[in-house]
Amino acid sequence: MNIEKPDLFQFVKEKTFVNDIDINMETRLEDDLGVYGDDAVEFIIAYGKYYNVNISNFMAADYFNGEGLNVLNSLIGIFKKEKKASKKALTVGHLYKAILAGRLDEEVINS
Repeated sequence: MNIEKPDLFQFVKEKTFVNDIDINMETRLEDDLGVYGDDAVEFIIAYGKYYNVNISNFMAADYFNGEGLNVLNSLIGIFKKEKKASKKALTVGHLYKAILAGRLDEEVINS
């Protein structure tokens, strides 16, 4: 499939409802766009269907916090003076590579 980057950028904007941020290949879905929990899962499913990308081996829990965990983890970290364990970053660039490969998994993301 030949996909233009602007089309992917537009898809990301539409699905994340973020219009005031410039999307580029380094844009991180959770950290920059606030995508996590059920919204992240729904985004990945829609992305897989739209671009015909196999997402069956993508481990969303490695990349996205669950619902309500961002606030809870932040509060716990304040009281314990600990840093929360950070998730792996999933960028728009990773999504682009996955479109070219036809699958979203660790091998594609780390290539």
